[in-house]
Amino acid sequence: MNDTAREKANPFFAPYDTLHDTVPFDRITISDYEEAFMEGIRRDDEEIDKIINDPEEPTFENTIARVDVSKGVGYYSLLDRVSTVFYCMLSAESNDEMDALAQKMSPILTKHSNDVTLNKKLFERIKYVYEHHRELNPEEQMLLENSYDGFVRSGALLDEDGKERLRALTEEASLLSLQFSQNLLKETKAFELHITDESLLDGLPDTARDAAAHTAKEKGKEGWVFTLDFPSFAPFMTYSTQRELRKKMYMAKNTLCTHDNSENNIDICKRLVNLRREMAQLLGFETFADYVLKRRMATNTANVYKLLNDLIEAYKPKAIEEFAEIEAMARKMEGDGFELQPWDFSFYSHKLQMERYNLDSEMLRPYFRLDRVIDGIFGLANRLYGITFKENKDIQVYAPDVKAYEVFDKDGSYLAVFYADFFPRKGKQGGAWMTEYQGQWIDYKGRNVRPHVSVVMNLSKPTDTKPSLLTLGEVETFLHEFGHSLHGMFANTKYESLSGTNVWWDFVELPSQFMENYSVEKEFLRTFAFHYQTDEPIPDEYIERIVKSRNYNIGYSCLRQVSFGLLDMAYYTKKDEFTDDIVAFEKEAWSKAMVMRQLPDTCMTTQFSHIMSGGYAAGYYSYKWAEVLDADAFSVFKKNGIFDQQTAQRFRDEVLSKGGTEHPMTLYKRFRGQEPTIDALLERNGIKADTDNSQQ
Repeated sequence: MNDTAREKANPFFAPYDTLHDTVPFDRITISDYEEAFMEGIRRDDEEIDKIINDPEEPTFENTIARVDVSKGVGYYSLLDRVSTVFYCMLSAESNDEMDALAQKMSPILTKHSNDVTLNKKLFERIKYVYEHHRELNPEEQMLLENSYDGFVRSGALLDEDGKERLRALTEEASLLSLQFSQNLLKETKAFELHITDESLLDGLPDTARDAAAHTAKEKGKEGWVFTLDFPSFAPFMTYSTQRELRKKMYMAKNTLCTHDNSENNIDICKRLVNLRREMAQLLGFETFADYVLKRRMATNTANVYKLLNDLIEAYKPKAIEEFAEIEAMARKMEGDGFELQPWDFSFYSHKLQMERYNLDSEMLRPYFRLDRVIDGIFGLANRLYGITFKENKDIQVYAPDVKAYEVFDKDGSYLAVFYADFFPRKGKQGGAWMTEYQGQWIDYKGRNVRPHVSVVMNLSKPTDTKPSLLTLGEVETFLHEFGHSLHGMFANTKYESLSGTNVWWDFVELPSQFMENYSVEKEFLRTFAFHYQTDEPIPDEYIERIVKSRNYNIGYSCLRQVSFGLLDMAYYTKKDEFTDDIVAFEKEAWSKAMVMRQLPDTCMTTQFSHIMSGGYAAGYYSYKWAEVLDADAFSVFKKNGIFDQQTAQRFRDEVLSKGGTEHPMTLYKRFRGQEPTIDALLERNGIKADTDNSQQ
C-alpha cells in the first residue's frame, strides 16, 4: 500500500476534518490504533533526531518549545492524538480486543518513553538551555523547569547501568498497573446477584427494583439482577432487609481481586509497591513518597501525616459517637444482642437518618431528573461565568448514550467541546472521571486551540418506566466532575503541557470539590429541582433537611477518606522490600482511622485503583488537602454571594484558566489574598476544634 492510500485509510494520519476537529469515532477501527501508535513512535524519533542534530546553539525556542510544521501541522503530534483517544476508550468503552492491544502496546510505549527521557544528547541540549537561557516569562520558566526536572526524575543523570535498570522497572510497572485495571474491571463485571423470588426484594425502593429488572432484561434473564456498579450496589446495601444478601453483596465488593483465579491482584500490588520504591531509590530518594511529594504542595511526608493526623484528632471523637448511635439504632430494632457488621452499616445508618431528619436519597430522587440536573449545572456555569452549552448531534460520540455539546464564552465566542457520558456499560470502568480528547494551547500562528473535555460517570440509568432520576450523591458527583471540566475548558495558556488540569496533583481536586458546595445551596436547588411527574419545586422543608443532614456521619466519612490516605502512605513510605501479607498490612496501616471492627478476609488494596493504576500513588491525601482549599475558597463566595460574578471571574482568572503556569499556592493566594486554613472546613463540617495550630 502506498503512503497516500494508507493515510486515507487511517483517520489518525490526516486532519479529522470535523467540526472543531473533534474525534471521528465512527471512522476508527481497532487496527487503526496499532498502526497509528507505531507510526507515531517513528515520527517522534524523527523529530528528536532533528532536535539533537540541529547545528545551532541550543535555545529555548529550538529545544524546549520547538515547533516544526515542515511536514504539516499535526504530523509530529500523531502519538499524542492516538494515545489520547485510545486510553480514553480503554476506560469508557473497552472490550477484549482493546485490552489485548493495551497489553501489547504497554511495553512498546514505555520503552519509547524511556528512549526519549534517557536520550543523552537530548538531555545535554535541555541541560544547556537550563543553564544558559535568555530571560524567560513565568510560563516559559515553568516549562523549562518541568522539562529539565522531568528528564532528571526519569533517570537522565543515572549511569548506563542505572538507566537500564530504570527501563526494566518502568516497563514492568506500566504493564502491571494495566493488568491491575483489567483484572478489576473483569472481576467487577463478572459478579451478579440474580433474584427470581420477589419477596427477596423487600425494603428496596421502586427505583432500585426497576433498575434491577432493566439489568436482568438487558442480560436476557428473568427477575432482577443487581451488580457491583455503584448505582446498583449502594441502594441494595442501604435498603434491602435481606441481611444475608447484603452480606453476599458486601463480601463480593470487598474481596474483589483476592480470589484464587486469574484476576487476583495481590502479587501485582506487592510488586508495584516494590517497583516504585526501587525506582525512587535508584533516583536518589529514600522512598517513593519522597520522590512524588517533591513536586506537590504538601512537599514532604511529614506535612501529609500532619494533615491526616490533625483530621483524625478533629474528627475521630465525632466518628466514634456516630458509630455508637448507629449501633444503638440497630439494637433498638433487632435486640440488645445484635452485633453490627459492615454489611449492616448503611442499612441502620439510613434508619437513623430517617428517624433524625426524615430524609433519604429516595425521597429526593424524583426531584433530580437527569435532564433537569444537566440544565441546573449548565445554568450554574452560566450564572457564574456567563458560558452557555448547546447540544450538537453532528459531533460524533463513541456510544449511543453519550452527549456532545459546544460551549460558548460570555461574549458568544467558541470556548470548548464538552462530552458527557452518564451511565454504566459493560466495557466501562466504575467510578467517575474527567478526561480530555484535546488539550488547549496557542499554536505557532497565535491561534488559541480550544479543548475537548469529557466527563464520564456511572449514574442511575433510565428504566422502562422512569427517566434517569439521581440521588443527591450523584448530583454531587456530577458537580465534582463538572468542576474538573471547567478547569479544562477555561484553560488559557501557551503550552499544552501546562494547560488546564496539568497542575500539581494536590491542587487538581480544588476546582472539582469547590463545585460540590453548591449541592446543598437552596438558591441553586431552586433552579432545577422539580418533581419529574408533577413539576412541583422541591419543598423548602426538604432543602432544610438536606442542609441539616449535610454533616450526618461527617466524622465517619472523613475518617474513611483519611484511612485511604494512611494506607497509600504506608505502602509508599516503605524503605525496604515489601514482603508483608497485604491483608494484614492493610488492617494495621489504617487502624488509627478505624472505628468499626475489621473483617479478616476483606481487602481494599486489590481494588484501590487510585494508588495502584490511577496516578494517585503517594497522593491520595490530596482529596483532603483540596477539601481544605475548597472550603476556604467557597467561604469567599458565601461572603460575597454564591453566584457573585466578580468573585467567580477572579476564581476563573487566577485559578481555573492558569493551569500549571505558576506554583499552585501562588495562584491560590492571588485569588484568596492569603494561604488557606483548616478553619472553614471545620466550620462547614460542624466540628468544634482548636484551630490555632491547624494552618496548612
